[in-house]
Amino acid sequence: MPKTRITYFILTIATIIFGLLSRHFKFIPLFIGDILWAAMVYFIMRFLFISKPRMFTVVAALAFCFVIEFSQLYKAPWINDLRHTLFGRLVLGEGFLWGDLLCYVFGVGIGVGVDGLGLKNSNLIRNKL
Repeated sequence: MPKTRITYFILTIATIIFGLLSRHFKFIPLFIGDILWAAMVYFIMRFLFISKPRMFTVVAALAFCFVIEFSQLYKAPWINDLRHTLFGRLVLGEGFLWGDLLCYVFGVGIGVGVDGLGLKNSNLIRNKL
């Protein structure tokens, strides 16, 4: 059973929901949201580039996450105003942190793991039938 865009769309929406919930509950550490954000970026990249190899998606997702993080070093008034909106805060973030880069690596890794589990489970089901 091949992965479809619907699968990655559902994974993206579920990850967004979990990410927003992680910001809502104060007992969940903030870095969990960063990990989930990177996993979401991975699922979006898989959605967009479904026919590309998984390694392409990993590199694209990490590159996107890293560019967004490093863009936080840019402090022009127009982008700072954008970062003070809900959309800007969720997508662009507010301040550069080296630790976020590590969270992104973990998040993309989790995305790859979830992606791989789906393939394993579908292969197990196919082999038993």
